[in-house]
Amino acid sequence: MLPGLKRNFARSFILFCVSLIALPGYAVGQSTSQETGVILHKSTQQGAATVPAPNSVPSAYVDPLQGASSSDLVRRALAANTELAAARLEVERARGRLRQAGLRPNPTVDFEQTTGRLTGSAGERETSIGFALPLEISGQRRARVDLARAELEAAEAEIADRERRLVAEVRASYAEVLAAIRELEITESLNNIDQQTARVVEVRVTEGDSAPIELNLLRSEIDRLKARRALVEGRLQASLLRLKSLVGVALGETLRLAENLDAQILPEPSSVEAAVDVALRTRPDLRLARLIEDVAQAGLRLARAQGRPDITAFSRYTKSSAVFDDTPIGVLRDKDRLLTFGVSIGIPIFNRNQGAKAEAEAAIVQARKRREFAESVVRSEVAAAFARYEAAKNSLAIFEQGVLDRSAQNIRSIRGAYEIGAFRITDLLVEQRRFIDLQREFIEALAERYRALAELQAAMGIPINPAQNQNK
Repeated sequence: MLPGLKRNFARSFILFCVSLIALPGYAVGQSTSQETGVILHKSTQQGAATVPAPNSVPSAYVDPLQGASSSDLVRRALAANTELAAARLEVERARGRLRQAGLRPNPTVDFEQTTGRLTGSAGERETSIGFALPLEISGQRRARVDLARAELEAAEAEIADRERRLVAEVRASYAEVLAAIRELEITESLNNIDQQTARVVEVRVTEGDSAPIELNLLRSEIDRLKARRALVEGRLQASLLRLKSLVGVALGETLRLAENLDAQILPEPSSVEAAVDVALRTRPDLRLARLIEDVAQAGLRLARAQGRPDITAFSRYTKSSAVFDDTPIGVLRDKDRLLTFGVSIGIPIFNRNQGAKAEAEAAIVQARKRREFAESVVRSEVAAAFARYEAAKNSLAIFEQGVLDRSAQNIRSIRGAYEIGAFRITDLLVEQRRFIDLQREFIEALAERYRALAELQAAMGIPINPAQNQNK
């Protein structure tokens, strides 16, 4: 037992010494690639956790200077998304219906010719020309216009809600791409580190200082990281293709991003009550629910107007000629010119539009209940999004307390101890995998905060940030 205790004590002492040597390297917040191979950059934001970033950044996906920000892609999506462009045509259709609703009914002209030539009365004939004009004196035209205008406003609100959801999808997809890029960087960096370590171990195995099993274990870890890198890059490509599809970028066109997950580009509400208040005032779908209620009210007014009597004013000019040939004084010819005026009034005895009125009344109740439900849904969505964002912030706060720093320091200490023979390669690999898991969880926390804030903005009904509104 004594020799084993001595070995354990020696190993612990060596690890302690290596840790003391490595500790000053973290005082400046950044380690060198020769010590751990992983650079830990401090975020520019106050209180942000250290974020690993390898030396070789995939330039095919990231360009901080000329890359596209999430705001750039949001503007492009609003302008180039084909599905949204097709939906906007619904507004043009509503404008056409509004124009049609304001048109007055057309007059009618009729011409009539009567002759007795075919029946043996050649002298009998009559010619008449009539003119008729429907009169909408019961408010039908005004009711049609009100209904069409309400439908137009509802169509515009629906487009605004589609834009809100599209912006949320773009920002969520943007976060997915950023998370995949970050994980790809970490995986590639650790793979490069292990390859460098493998060359050192290979020399030690050749010289007889290490067992061949250590080299085999390290090579297995390298292959595992390569496989992991392939999976991450595949997920990155899929996320990038989805982002291109949302913003209207051609599949063959290069798209590089400018932001990172650490930056908080969207405004944060002060409280859940303030967020709910903003949502109730600005959510396009809630405004759409209120406008649908207005549409139902306008539909009831139109149904009532259409149930009133139809009135048509008409006028007719008649010219007639008659011959009387068996009179005591001989043949008489009579010519008349007549001008007729009149009004035609429909009598609503059987059809007073009862069914349409009942349907419109039911539509009003239905729209009101849907609006009340929409308000409750908005409140719950905002509360859920706010809770999700707070949870993501709390998760990041734990990482900001130095979890990643301590894990990276452990790797560096164990690597240094391994190089002097105090630890086995398995100890290094176990700690490295633990570090990879921590990095993956940290990336997920960053992406979750990004997505949660974007979802909160969408739930509040703020699809475009103030800077974009100014540009617009």
